[in-house]
Amino acid sequence: MSNPTFVGIDVSKARLDVAVVPSGESFSVPNDDGGIEALVIRIRELDAALVLLEATGGLERRALARLVTAGSRAMAVNPRNVRDFARALGKLAKTERLDAVILARFAEAARPEWRPMADEQTQQLQEHLTRRRQLVEMITAEKNRLLSVEHRGIRRQIKATIEWLEKQLNINEYDLDQAIKETPVWREKADLLKSVPGVGRVTVSTMLALLPELGTLTRKQIAALVGVAPFNRDSGTLRGRRAVWGGRATVRAVLYMAALVGTRFNPAIRAMYLRLIAAGKRKKVAVVACARKLLTILTAILRTRTAWRSIEVAP
Repeated sequence: MSNPTFVGIDVSKARLDVAVVPSGESFSVPNDDGGIEALVIRIRELDAALVLLEATGGLERRALARLVTAGSRAMAVNPRNVRDFARALGKLAKTERLDAVILARFAEAARPEWRPMADEQTQQLQEHLTRRRQLVEMITAEKNRLLSVEHRGIRRQIKATIEWLEKQLNINEYDLDQAIKETPVWREKADLLKSVPGVGRVTVSTMLALLPELGTLTRKQIAALVGVAPFNRDSGTLRGRRAVWGGRATVRAVLYMAALVGTRFNPAIRAMYLRLIAAGKRKKVAVVACARKLLTILTAILRTRTAWRSIEVAP
């Protein structure tokens, strides 16, 4: 049997650099409609087992969407994972062609599980969430600047900027709510998730847009996917401190805040938090454990389509 073909595509604003293994073929196309169309034809001819693109802040989405629509098993991967793989190979240099080769070799070695690309509505919801995060960060930055400025004129400018950004944030959150209400499947899931004390608008929209696997995986699988599953750090007789890492950082951050709220308002989460604190766990460790528990609850709720009060969750 012939060896399967794997393709790596390094994405930049101007072009797409492509590498193929095991053949060693490489080529480039412009990152525009004509270039992407040519890329789709070449990839189809290669009959690749997997096509990997590095997530680059959205520049990869157009090419990825066209490849998936054409039937290719294409997906975007976390750039950190690819760079860690490159360092393990001793490849410290960085060029577009080398990055494409590393992506192809990563696909061949790791064989990451392919998942279908999010539909257009989900992508739009993701963009709303990204914009919301940007607005919150800008508001926080401007408020911090206000604390260090004495000049009245500049303070007025900063306050006006904050006011405008807060209006934009309100508009963004309204659009998020409308997008969910206008999609029946999302509306049903949102109502179920909101039944959980401590889970609000931001948590719900984040789960719908950035964690579509919620409710379809086991609690261990979903915990590893989000990055709230503790990993061992042992060597010989040394027993290191367990830590969580990797996964989907944005989802993990939102889940952490929801769990923090849950330690006050969700009876199941609060009971677990107090039990862990009484056992001598550090507060942050206890909250992370509660976040994992909350994720398990949300998974069970969507899997069983049962609201919070009557749900039974395995410990």
